[in-house]
This record gives sequence, C-alpha cells and structure tokens, in this order.
Amino acid sequence: MNILFELNALMDSIGVPVETGVFTGKAPDAYVVLTPLSDSFEVYADNYPELEVQEVRISLFSKSNYIPLKRKIERTLLDKGLTLTGRRYIAYEEDTGFHHYAIDAAKEYQI
Repeated sequence: MNILFELNALMDSIGVPVETGVFTGKAPDAYVVLTPLSDSFEVYADNYPELEVQEVRISLFSKSNYIPLKRKIERTLLDKGLTLTGRRYIAYEEDTGFHHYAIDAAKEYQI
C-alpha cells in the first residue's frame, strides 16, 4: 500500500479535489495538494526491515474559512489510522486569494 493512494481516496471520499505535486487546471475554491516528504525503514536488529514509514504533506488551499475543512481532514486522517506529525498555517497568498495550511501525516506499512 502507498500513502498517496490512501490519501487520494480519503480526500475523494470527503469531496475535496486533490492533486499530487501541483494542482493542474483551474483551481476550485478549496483543494489539497499532496507532496511526499519521506519514506523510511524503522530501526531493525536483524538487518531486515519490517516496517516502512511514509510521510506526506497535505497542503490545503481555501479561498474562504479553511478551519472547518481542516478539521474535517484531520478527523478523517485520524479515524483512518494516520499519524499527524505537524500542522501549521503557512500564509495568506494575496496574489491568488488562498489561505494555505499544511498538515503532515505519516503511516506505517508492514513490509
């Protein structure tokens, strides 16, 4: 399994348009962009990893109040067993009119 596939499906299930890397086409009033941050093996003693940790930044862009959608995304991630490793307001982008909020999420996968 891959965290990007899971996140695409989760965002689709709550009705949030999603892209990986950069949004293509005309952007809707609220959307997310997924950016992979890291893929790592956990510490292991027998030279054979059993877990892979994948982490992704979910960049939420919204032209209106982003907080209700941020909460909905966070609740969905937590309900599906993902770990939130960071959350921060990035900026209001005056040239586009979007608020930018970042949520970093990670999940362990059995190898």
